[in-house]
Amino acid sequence: MRTKKHCAFVVVLGLAQFVLADQITLKNGDHLSGKIVKSDGKALVLHTEFAGDVMVDFKAITQILADEELRVSTTDKKTLVGPITTSDGKIEVATKGEGTVGVPLGNVAMIGTQADYEKSVHPGWGHGWNGGVNVGFSLARGNSESSNLALAINAVHPTLNDKTTIYLNSINTKNDLASPSTVANLVTGGLRYDHNLNPRLFGFVGADFMSNALQNLDLRGVYGGGLGFHAIKSDSTVLDLLAGLNYTHETYSNGPEVTPVTVPPTFISYGVTHRFLALTLGEELLHKVGKNTVITEKLYFFPDLSNTGEYRATFDLGTVTKISKWLGWQNQFTDIYVSNPPLGAKKNDLILTTGLNFSFTH
Repeated sequence: MRTKKHCAFVVVLGLAQFVLADQITLKNGDHLSGKIVKSDGKALVLHTEFAGDVMVDFKAITQILADEELRVSTTDKKTLVGPITTSDGKIEVATKGEGTVGVPLGNVAMIGTQADYEKSVHPGWGHGWNGGVNVGFSLARGNSESSNLALAINAVHPTLNDKTTIYLNSINTKNDLASPSTVANLVTGGLRYDHNLNPRLFGFVGADFMSNALQNLDLRGVYGGGLGFHAIKSDSTVLDLLAGLNYTHETYSNGPEVTPVTVPPTFISYGVTHRFLALTLGEELLHKVGKNTVITEKLYFFPDLSNTGEYRATFDLGTVTKISKWLGWQNQFTDIYVSNPPLGAKKNDLILTTGLNFSFTH
């Protein structure tokens, strides 16, 4: 008798689990049970007990039964929350405020749990990061004429309403134009925080730092903020226009003695600190080419408000082509221009790097 009761309990428990699980019915009559994880309107991910995550083509689904409240986003930017079913080519969401609302399957942009949505809006600081590490060969022309290795690290922490970006670039090489040969050490780094004010407009604050041994630049710190505008924002292309103010503090150390054009010649050295306000004017472009290649381009112009006619400008153009999920091939071209470099230094530093990109997501 005890054995029969035990078997009956197991059967009831199994049926209860089956009933409480989300149900998907396919066009061929198959039924899948599990927990709906998410959907982008093209495919649906169902977590099953024995097969793990299963991806199902959305067009192959004829019926969805889910007791848990799900968040349905539509292509016209509408959001519905509640249990969902399917009927006559539509997803029906049993909302608390609007009653049952039907959404054609072709208008579904995303389906996910409310918990997943909250994580996307307020992810922990240690989660939600993505980026890459570039390691490759560098070719420098300008204040140096040489080649060596370059290292770049970029990390982005995006949410629905804001984005934090951290970057670090370093190039170490020998300048064959100098005698004796001089080790060049160009290091740039910084961070920026963007917050969306509306779907098109966002505010930003940030700090950028640079050290350039060939210009005897000990450290340049640029601290600023402003407003940005999403001129283009689609799945394949993002074009941002930015404008603001910054405070620049740069220190040049005493460099080698330089002979100025004077009669009779005299030998002088330099050591100077600059502090000034400047404008920040820039544009940033990200464009996806096919499934595997991303093109990025940035152009910034920093006119000095204290000394009109003096300015800095930076230009970056790069590509990353995926080889696998975590490995890619990267190419990067950078032009750093200073209108008033130290005596004996050139205005332009041109840098070309190429090599491997190791992407990460956490």
